Amino acid sequence: MSQSSDDLDARDRRDMSILASGRGTALNKLMERHGPKLFNYLIRCLQNQDDAADTGQETFARVYQNRAKFNPQQRFSTWLYAIATNLVKDRYRYRSRHPQISLDAENPATGCDFRESLPDQTPLPDQSLELVERSESVRRAVGLLPEELRTALILSEYENLSHAEVGVVLKCSAKAVETRLYRARQLLRISLSRLLEDRTKPEEFRSSCTKY
Repeated sequence: MSQSSDDLDARDRRDMSILASGRGTALNKLMERHGPKLFNYLIRCLQNQDDAADTGQETFARVYQNRAKFNPQQRFSTWLYAIATNLVKDRYRYRSRHPQISLDAENPATGCDFRESLPDQTPLPDQSLELVERSESVRRAVGLLPEELRTALILSEYENLSHAEVGVVLKCSAKAVETRLYRARQLLRISLSRLLEDRTKPEEFRSSCTKY
């Protein structure tokens, strides 16, 4: 683990300790630190910006509610993704039981709302339509994967969690994670075959799919 990761983990543990002592403002720092990445993870899982924002808000609400249960021996980010992943499953299976939460509503524990943690989703001016179309194809292909394969892939490839950490989030062994990733990549190769077979700009199309 890099020194920067060690520093991040130390700050997370310190803020969780402060939060557990009753000082809710520590949640602001955790939201600022992890909110953008969490939102990106959720939007890849749920394929819907509103659902991702609502689930992100609920994730941090669960962090606050369970602040005393956090084990400082584990990484906060792994614990956070485990909470978020369980909520993603709930959203798919029991969506009607989870009322939507306004992003403009102030969290009484933090004094801010989740919208402040969301990254700017506006495409860059120099982003070509062709690149956007390729990215959209990859996004759709990932979205079509079975839930257990999609979540494992997103956690590993986009969130850079180790196989062991993904296993903690998904409550399975590291070996099971490897199997899920292998199956996910195989299915993606099939879904993205048209991109790979394009003869006009093969290198550019391949670059969109190299990690799969």
